Amino acid sequence: MTDGGLLAIDAGQTGIKVRHTDGAGEREWALPGIRTDLPLLPQLARVVEDAVAAGRRFRTVGFGVSGLTSEESDAGYLLAAMKHDVRAVHLAHDSITAYLGAIGDDRGAVVASGTGAVALAVGATKVARVDGWGYLIGDGGSGYSLGRAALDAVMRAHDGRGEPTVLTEFAMTEFPDLERAYIELQADPARVGRIAAYARHVADAAAAGDAVALSITSEAGHELAASVITGLRRVDEVDAAAPRIRAVGDVFRSTALARAFTSALLVQLPGADIRIGGSKPLDGAAALGRVAPAS
Repeated sequence: MTDGGLLAIDAGQTGIKVRHTDGAGEREWALPGIRTDLPLLPQLARVVEDAVAAGRRFRTVGFGVSGLTSEESDAGYLLAAMKHDVRAVHLAHDSITAYLGAIGDDRGAVVASGTGAVALAVGATKVARVDGWGYLIGDGGSGYSLGRAALDAVMRAHDGRGEPTVLTEFAMTEFPDLERAYIELQADPARVGRIAAYARHVADAAAAGDAVALSITSEAGHELAASVITGLRRVDEVDAAAPRIRAVGDVFRSTALARAFTSALLVQLPGADIRIGGSKPLDGAAALGRVAPAS
């Protein structure tokens, strides 16, 4: 699908990753994340416009998008918005592109956890999406949920309601007056990304043996495992001899979380084929044209 050039876009809440492929090779770059509380399609169109302005030429565009709803799944709108000779636009929820990038067209389950978290399971005749419901009512095991739990633990320790934790030191580098943290965060339109950024501090604290951070990562790992198991059950693959399970996203850089995730899965699926990392949702966005219904 690179004849004439291909633009693959993985649009997440923390950042947007873009890959341009043509006869001269591949180039990748990053942009600020999308805002899921604002209309998505104009934001996506701007990513393409910026690529054109930078001199990139392509005839096919593939998008994997966080928070994509059926109301905004309008590839025709994006195709009409293109300013040069684009022949095809493929638009999908990021759970689909994460799946394609990790497993392709085989059966199994993929869980992606960055700022948000979502799992997709595929069986012989069924497909099931689990979670991905946003930071307010879902996204169990996501970077945001880790960051929120970290700040909650910090404030509990500050009050005397919870155990002391090294996470307090991380928080105080950003909020010297902890009692004003909630006011500043509530007023910041970028608060979701700021809170999700604390997932990195949780990983570091867990690696250093902080008990509070280890508890947070363990709970997140179990949440993500539960999403995978639920998805496999819904597509009738939970009893497969060795179900394929793949985990992608920055949250899995935490060794403690990855260990908790894997252990929770193996308790219920002892024969599972589990792999963490090693794939890119951008590969799935690039592959959309090969699996589109019209292809």
